Amino acid sequence: MSGRLANLSGPGVTDAIGTDSVVLLPVGAIEQHGPHLPMSVDAVIADEVASAVLAAVCDDVDLWLLPTLTVSKSTEHAWSPGTLCLRSETMLQVLDDIATCVAGTSARRLVFLNAHGGNTSLLSVACRDIRVRHDLLTFLVHPSLPPASGGTSTKEELGMGIHGGLNETSVFAHLRPEEVNMDLAVRRVPEWMADNASVRFGGSVQFGWTSRDFGPDGHIGDPTGANPELGRELFDAAAAGLADQVREIAGFDFRA
Repeated sequence: MSGRLANLSGPGVTDAIGTDSVVLLPVGAIEQHGPHLPMSVDAVIADEVASAVLAAVCDDVDLWLLPTLTVSKSTEHAWSPGTLCLRSETMLQVLDDIATCVAGTSARRLVFLNAHGGNTSLLSVACRDIRVRHDLLTFLVHPSLPPASGGTSTKEELGMGIHGGLNETSVFAHLRPEEVNMDLAVRRVPEWMADNASVRFGGSVQFGWTSRDFGPDGHIGDPTGANPELGRELFDAAAAGLADQVREIAGFDFRA
């Protein structure tokens, strides 16, 4: 069996979820994404890609989706009215509380599917803490690894299209075309960092930042060439890659 945990009855959880079950929590965000995108971008992508993964693996993995966590750690965008965010300590407690509930079932594997780059470091901490506290096998996956955490970005964006840029805008244009306003899309790439070998997005030196540090619009990248066709390619590739990762997770365990 596979499905959405919230659709089970209380007694049905005991029958449906066993030691081979994989429980997956999609994690998004409600935060500003520049003038051309709504604040729901990360929440929508997390929810949609999780649904696509469920459809892809439901015949060969016992996968159960939790409701998408839509408010998360978005403090780098908190300067923008309307952004909703949790403090680090609050989010870690929320994740631990959810893990406590998962540990109350027979499931042994908990996966965080993260669609907001600002959560990445904190979710890595949560994976280790939950492993220790609840003896769950914990995993962190992304539709695409954020460029600020070593993932790739386009050459046109100098490898620093990290928020509301070409790829993210294209994916959202594929999922919700009526909610994208390309008339307001402008290039906002921090070209002044491009020659830095280390202190840059994707470089070896991590640094604290807010999206307002890079201009008044709040996005970092170049969405002007975004299109739903590219978005469909990126989304399908992400869903297929995540499906393969979930299949591997389903068979993973530690060996003495």
